Amino acid sequence: MDASESSGVRERFRGGYGHRVTAVQRKQVNPIAHLSVEDIEQLRTEFDRIRQEVIDSRGARDARYIRRVIGAQRKIELGSRVVLLFSRHRSAWLLGTLGLALAKVLDNMEIGHNVLHGQWDWMRDPKIHSTTWEWDHATPASEWKRTHNHTHHRYTNILDKDNDLGYGILRVDEDQPWQRRHLAQPLWNLINACIFEYGIAMYDLELGETLREKRGITPEFRSRLRKTLHKVRRQAAKDYLIHPALSGPAFRSTLTANLTANLIRNVWSHSVIMCGHFPEGVETFEQADLDPDETRGEWYLRQMLGSANISGPPLVHLLSGNLSHQIEHHLFPDLPSNRYRQIAPRVRELFDRFGLRYHTAPMPQQVASAWHKVLRLSLPNGWLARTTWSNTPSRVTGLLRTTASPADAVDAAA
Repeated sequence: MDASESSGVRERFRGGYGHRVTAVQRKQVNPIAHLSVEDIEQLRTEFDRIRQEVIDSRGARDARYIRRVIGAQRKIELGSRVVLLFSRHRSAWLLGTLGLALAKVLDNMEIGHNVLHGQWDWMRDPKIHSTTWEWDHATPASEWKRTHNHTHHRYTNILDKDNDLGYGILRVDEDQPWQRRHLAQPLWNLINACIFEYGIAMYDLELGETLREKRGITPEFRSRLRKTLHKVRRQAAKDYLIHPALSGPAFRSTLTANLTANLIRNVWSHSVIMCGHFPEGVETFEQADLDPDETRGEWYLRQMLGSANISGPPLVHLLSGNLSHQIEHHLFPDLPSNRYRQIAPRVRELFDRFGLRYHTAPMPQQVASAWHKVLRLSLPNGWLARTTWSNTPSRVTGLLRTTASPADAVDAAA
């Protein structure tokens, strides 16, 4: 199937739903064509009921949970930094590095991400509140909340509206025009994984769009840039200057330990995010502007189709910030993360009842699927299907020479 045929299989949601499902797996059947307006409204009723039940039952048990996690994270970080003062000893380096990486993962995933979502604002604890929390991350909390809470969760998986789709550097859908620069996207994705906190900081600044579109340096952008650079300097000074300096003769080994811990945290966080948003079968949508008439039920449906879960033991859920329940998180982004596992069976039952796929798999499988998609979409649509051992040299040469659209690129490389 070429690009024109691919675009022809897209169907509008029935019941007047304004978004179009893009056939990311070249599907001939709209996965929700069987749903009526009444079905979608029933979904809204069921999900609203689940949400309200959790809100009504929040209490001391939930508060104890997040306080225990925060307390454990701080003890692990402090203990690891103390151990790394003696990092010239291999065992101390290994123990301190792994402990520091664990502390950073907990800080970013189960604590920072969820606190900044306002999941714990109901406690009215100024120390655990979305308006006061700052995390161990290069991007300022205020910038992350602007792009993540107010953009990503509103325009989830809508092409050219939700910049979390590929972070502005990846082609994530067949209907996105292929360009020669996409050949390098597996490399860019690997680099982004290694420096993920800095990639997120640049993304939150919309640095790529500002440069590509030549927007110029506005006073607003300059203010946000100044704030981000201040945060980056503070983070870098803590990890790469102050803490190593406290180690005295162990400066160099403590520095490498901090670099390694940050690398582990970045790759882990990137992998979790990839698993929730990019595996094969996760749907994307097209719409020039957000439909002002989108109902709550339609919004729920978009979250259902545009997310994937990670199955695994409780430790995986904790270290992923419960984004292993990405479907539940997208449906209820401000509910306490420790409740996602509790409501997941009820959410899955609704998927089954309405004939929808509950996309879940172990982490290695989801990571492999997401990377397969990145690799597949680095090439023009249908390019691999038309490539054989005998014509590979000529097709690769043609591919490197063309900057045309996906359909034309395939023809040029034929």
